Amino acid sequence: MEQTAAADGTEKWRPKYNPWWICLAVMSATIMEILDTTITNVAMPHIAGSLAVTTHEATWVLTSYLVSNAIILPSTAWFSGFFGRKRFFMTCIILFTVASLLCGFANSLGFLLLARVFQGLGGGALMPISQAILLESFPKEKHGTAMAVFAIGVVIAPILGPLIGGWLTDNFSWRWVFFINLPTGIFALLLTNMFIEDPPYVKKESTMIDRIGFALMAIGLGTLQVVLDKGQEVDWLQSAWLCRLSIVTVVSLTAFIFWELRVKNPVVNLRILKDRNFSGGLVEALFLGAIMYGVLTLVPLFYQTLLGYTAYSSGLVFATFGIGCLIGSVAAGFLTNHFDGRIPFAMGLVVVSIGIFSLGIINLQMAMYSRFLSNVISGFGFMTAFIPLSVIAVGHLNNKDMGNGTGLFNLMRNIGGSIGIAITTTMLSRMGQVHQTFLTGRLTPYDPVYQQTVRAAGPEIANGLIYKGLLQQSSLLAYIDVFRFFGVVAVICVFLTVIFRRVKNAGTVMVH
Repeated sequence: MEQTAAADGTEKWRPKYNPWWICLAVMSATIMEILDTTITNVAMPHIAGSLAVTTHEATWVLTSYLVSNAIILPSTAWFSGFFGRKRFFMTCIILFTVASLLCGFANSLGFLLLARVFQGLGGGALMPISQAILLESFPKEKHGTAMAVFAIGVVIAPILGPLIGGWLTDNFSWRWVFFINLPTGIFALLLTNMFIEDPPYVKKESTMIDRIGFALMAIGLGTLQVVLDKGQEVDWLQSAWLCRLSIVTVVSLTAFIFWELRVKNPVVNLRILKDRNFSGGLVEALFLGAIMYGVLTLVPLFYQTLLGYTAYSSGLVFATFGIGCLIGSVAAGFLTNHFDGRIPFAMGLVVVSIGIFSLGIINLQMAMYSRFLSNVISGFGFMTAFIPLSVIAVGHLNNKDMGNGTGLFNLMRNIGGSIGIAITTTMLSRMGQVHQTFLTGRLTPYDPVYQQTVRAAGPEIANGLIYKGLLQQSSLLAYIDVFRFFGVVAVICVFLTVIFRRVKNAGTVMVH
């Protein structure tokens, strides 16, 4: 093991084993966790029917996981320091795997929700710890390549989730979307035990947990997730209980920030927000997460609701997004290693905006293959932006702050994803109503199309057909509006690139 003194006071540490074995170990655990966030979506109707609950009640299977996942993410660094990072990482894998088995054996909604909470607690720490381990195991000049390989799994997993989940549910049972985690979890656990070790600067600390800070964080993030998840369903601030929950969210998170900045041993070290790259990276991660998850929600929803595709068929169409991600990962890894990361990041955002605007050029007669190129462009752009952003954001942090930084970075990306999904569902509903009102005003009995339809099918059937067409057209225009909205947000993010300082990597061409 090579160790030399570093300028920041820590040790420049190198792992005993080949970093690519370490990459395989952490990717196995991360892909398992990310896959589980989307694989259950297509199984919701089957879960509801099997457990004799409504589809609305079954959605808490998703919400309970996201809430517990969000709570554990920012506190990952503290738990790693208290238990030891390798030990905590392996414990999380075991907890996630065992909880998955319990989910598969659940015979009531209450038991399933409890198991999903434990699954979220185990899964929340896997990604930030994996990123911290990767960034520490590879030399700085290889950070772009390492994050590119890691990003392939991070982005491909949510795309494959609905495909795998649909196939398992149709051919076996919804329980197998949870049982599939058993072999993956065992594999990840064995590799982690063999190849991962704790660096000398990740020292086990005996400080007690900041109970007040953790409680404020748990309440604030938990209520925030519920507000974002249920807002459109209950008409946002028109609901009294959602208003009260929103107030609890604001008060809790505000008190959490003030408390963590004052307490001696915070559960989340917010002082690293003084670093301009890191704080700016969190803002960009929030926006980019909202754009990506919004688009990931929009495209399959459009194919299923307006074009009549099955969940599996729409998943196949959207798999072309994964092709773009693969190409973008390779390109981003090379560019980040050899150029100032701000260059590929800005390029990626420009490509994202082009891809999203092109996705908005849609109609109800479009062929299955007509959007393939737009999906590839969008996937390419997201990877070309996300990979250098993850390197830029933590580029000036000390190694001992890396775990804390990656935890907050992933938290902001996930919160951004929840916001993006909330924006998508709200805008589709509201803009659909706006366009429906506008189009209704243009309908008249003297319209030639209406008269032709009446002659062919009779007045009653004609009115039904015209109303159906009205709903389809208004929904189509709403989808176009949402695509354009996210495209504009991507353009705005390009201009925010100026807030970053350059990150020096070996072999990097810098711009000032």
